[in-house]
Amino acid sequence: MRSALNHAVRAARGVRWYVRELTDESAYDRYVAHLRAERADADVPSRREFERMRTDRQEADPRQGFRCC
Repeated sequence: MRSALNHAVRAARGVRWYVRELTDESAYDRYVAHLRAERADADVPSRREFERMRTDRQEADPRQGFRCC
């Protein structure tokens, strides 16, 4: 019984990881980890600020093409 529960938990964690990577939900977590590793004294932006910076950067990049929405 315990083994089956452990397998189910591991499978659920794997699915969660996959979905977060697929949707790029984990980008903020990776950015914060990178920022803390490179510059420990740097201010960490909020999730909202990070998403705004990322969106602005994507819209300013001419390789991204025109986005209407």
